[in-house]
Amino acid sequence: METSCRKKKEDDFHVLHKVPSGDGPYVKAKHTQLVEKDPEGAIIWFWKAINGGDRVESALKDMAVVMKQLDRTEEAIEAIKSFRCLCSKHSQPSLDNLLIDLYKKCGRFDEEIGLLKQKLRVIYRGEAFNGKPTKTARSHGKKFQVSVKQETAKILGNLGWAYMQKSNFMAAEVVYKKAQMIDPDANKACNLGLCLMKQARYKEAQLSLFDILSGRFPGADDSKACARAQQLLTELKTCRQPPSGLPENLLGLDLDDEFVTDLERLINVWAPYKSKRLPIFEEIDQFRDQLAF
Repeated sequence: METSCRKKKEDDFHVLHKVPSGDGPYVKAKHTQLVEKDPEGAIIWFWKAINGGDRVESALKDMAVVMKQLDRTEEAIEAIKSFRCLCSKHSQPSLDNLLIDLYKKCGRFDEEIGLLKQKLRVIYRGEAFNGKPTKTARSHGKKFQVSVKQETAKILGNLGWAYMQKSNFMAAEVVYKKAQMIDPDANKACNLGLCLMKQARYKEAQLSLFDILSGRFPGADDSKACARAQQLLTELKTCRQPPSGLPENLLGLDLDDEFVTDLERLINVWAPYKSKRLPIFEEIDQFRDQLAF
């Protein structure tokens, strides 16, 4: 009876603190992280788990997350790169997602862009989600289904934001417009409006932001999106007229022909009635022709 009660208390403890049972280094790492609230000590135990072959995939992911929280981002990146070879093929996409977050946090935008493009190529080849149309995701303890279409729009949104951090606003505009064709939402519409403002295309930016406030996009009733759209419209009132000539950020365009072709193919699949070539692609071609001279 006493043994049964003790076991029940131990089980309740593991459930309450979300700590796995056992006495290996990975379990000790989680106990140190979640119960003792000692992230530095947890990292030491995570390293021991990885080196000892104890739940390597979980230890590597959890250690990277803890390192990110401690602003040891560069160290987390190197750890994933060095030890992901010990992890299964099934875990590689989630490791890529971690790397993308880490690259974003430490400002390594070129590497973030490269990895986002790589994830899109996996989708183009039909290899995402192990060939299935949806996958089960988890957020704040709740499970939900994500479609390949939604995943593509999300990746494109992240790619657009990364281009914006490099002040490559034309490339960001291309990507955001494609993302909106696939799965429109108010947040991406705000970012698109900001891209247009940065290119001094104020009238187009104004129309894009008005669309948000008029409730045209899913999520437009989100108070944060509406507040941001209103803030950008206020900023627009102080903007000057667009300068003459070609915008300088065209020189930083980072969209190779193969990538543009792949984007067009996705639009043909998921937005067949919106698949006409965007005017911005004509602008890109015209600018490239001028550079050729």
